[in-house]
Amino acid sequence: MAITASLVNELRKKTGAGMMDCKKALVETDGDMEAAIDVLRKKGQKVAAKRGENEAKEGAIFATAENGVGYMLQLNCETDFVSKNEDFRTFVQNILNVAVQNGATSIEALKALPYDDKLSVEEKITEQIGVIGEKLDLSHFVKLEGSAVVAYNHPGNQLATLVALNQTSEAIEDAGRQVAMQVAAMNPIAVNKDGVDQDTIQREIEVGKELAIQEGKPADMAEKIAQGRLSKFFKENTLLSQPFVRDNKLSVEQFLSSTASGLTVTEFKRFSLSL
Repeated sequence: MAITASLVNELRKKTGAGMMDCKKALVETDGDMEAAIDVLRKKGQKVAAKRGENEAKEGAIFATAENGVGYMLQLNCETDFVSKNEDFRTFVQNILNVAVQNGATSIEALKALPYDDKLSVEEKITEQIGVIGEKLDLSHFVKLEGSAVVAYNHPGNQLATLVALNQTSEAIEDAGRQVAMQVAAMNPIAVNKDGVDQDTIQREIEVGKELAIQEGKPADMAEKIAQGRLSKFFKENTLLSQPFVRDNKLSVEQFLSSTASGLTVTEFKRFSLSL
């Protein structure tokens, strides 16, 4: 069978593979489109096996939220050349669309969902490994729900956040966007001190005691000094206690209260490729 340019282009549109790879696959399968797709998928499996130990520290992060439900995912690759490629970013966005359309709740559930009428998300990722020639890893995914959920995508798609709030209105969602940017900028570890795990608290107390003793303070005062430093730690590292970045005379909690009585953050998530 003659392998025409239009046939090669059709396979390229279906798979995203390069023109030469598409032509080779069609020649190998005597022009059988479905068999050629399988050839490219098997190539992806071979590349995946070969690059399995490679580090995939680059990638892209996308978040979206609507009607009190938010989704965020991170797809890693090996190089920033790939991470900045528009086709790669479109692929990440397409996976996120699959998650939204199907209400995915975990990475495992998302990978098992159909990407199209032929392949699951996991199979499509494997296919794209063959197309791109790099290890790809769907490393993080989250679904977040609340009365309102706001998404923030930092320019460059290396960082994104989701913030869930306990009330909803247009003004509240605008405030939520500002808080989502706060989460991106300040990287809090919890909503408030009640969300900080005991191991972290104990470590901060022990460090505070040791610093006090090194500064020459009496051992019986070290505990009180450590507790004071712990309070400062909570203020700097828990979201509601942090100074609001757009007006540091207010805490985030005070900013939210000024927007609507009783308004607060119930949960947040932050994915970053650098921090």
